[in-house]
Amino acid sequence: MIEAWLLAASVWVIPVLFAITLHEAAHGWAALKLGDDTAKRLGRVTLNPIRHVHPVGTILLPGALIAVGAPFVFGFAKPVPVNPARLRNPRGGMVLVALAGPGMNILLACVSALLLHVATALPASLAEWWQATFTLGIVINLVLAIFNMLPVPPLDGGRVVHGLLPPRHAERFARLERFGIIAVLVAFFLVPLAAAEFGSAFNPLAAIILPPTAACFELIVDVFGVEALVSWLI
Repeated sequence: MIEAWLLAASVWVIPVLFAITLHEAAHGWAALKLGDDTAKRLGRVTLNPIRHVHPVGTILLPGALIAVGAPFVFGFAKPVPVNPARLRNPRGGMVLVALAGPGMNILLACVSALLLHVATALPASLAEWWQATFTLGIVINLVLAIFNMLPVPPLDGGRVVHGLLPPRHAERFARLERFGIIAVLVAFFLVPLAAAEFGSAFNPLAAIILPPTAACFELIVDVFGVEALVSWLI
């Protein structure tokens, strides 16, 4: 019984862990290439997940979402420190640093699709686990990429908007950061709970994120020639 539970948990834990931690590592790597070595000096430009794990965002939050059967799973790692003043081009550099995280998730989704082809060479018992894990690898990475690109500070999409706005408007936009994550949490947790009290399954964040996730999933399936993945989603 315990072994079966651990096996089922690993199907989720492995892609969630790598999706979240490598997202942050990509921010640090991009900052380093653009002139800021703050993350490197703190040991955060690394593929070691332990250096990026946040007890709540990387473990408790995704675990809770999986346990309650949420329509999608997301989380966060310890934010990588970036000093814009050390970047060679502070405004443009911060846009590229912000894009690096979702970009890493898109790359991991593509790598997951490629790895699905390995299943044909594996024993049947292992092939089933492999397909479930890397199918979820595609979905989880797409969800994280799309979620983080929402134009809400302090998400990556908000930082991109901030870097593209004229300085005067960027300053005003930055003031929304203290409210942005609260708005996201309200949309994800409180609104669905309130809707459920009235017999509705309304989830505004899921309504925004799931359609582009499904479209990108189908695109990756077509590009990498992988078939019948949807049946492996659990």
